[in-house]
Amino acid sequence: MQKITPCLWFNDQAEEAALFYTSIFKDAKILAVSRYSEAGKATHEKPVGSIMTVSFELNGQVFTALNGGPAFTFNEAISFQVNCVTQEEVDYHWQELSEGGDEKAQQCGWLKDKYSVSWQIVPTILPELINGPDSEKSRRVLAAIFEMKKIDIAVLLRAAG
Repeated sequence: MQKITPCLWFNDQAEEAALFYTSIFKDAKILAVSRYSEAGKATHEKPVGSIMTVSFELNGQVFTALNGGPAFTFNEAISFQVNCVTQEEVDYHWQELSEGGDEKAQQCGWLKDKYSVSWQIVPTILPELINGPDSEKSRRVLAAIFEMKKIDIAVLLRAAG
């Protein structure tokens, strides 16, 4: 069992979101579903038998999706990075995760999905291009990123020189 498991608080879309995410990632599956019972009904105010949590796995990372009600919503303070080796991976994850999401939230490789969860679609070459002793190269690459929504690896490589 992994030590830390992110828990995503949804109003009532936990199962729908888990199915959406597991349809996108190749190594993904639903692990377990738990349901609300009479216990705590005065607190959770959910119908008995309705889904409480869905445990799912994406590429070896376990998540919990909770139907907790409308008290909390997602914001950009937390995001999930998807590390991509190729432009094809960047394009695929961007297209799939951004479908139905907020287009105004797309910037510098960041997007919000249709559940308002923030994701960063990041080429694995990026740290190599922005870290290191050549500060001018880093500046050019970062300037290029700030002009993008979805990251284009070829543009980054040209900016790096």
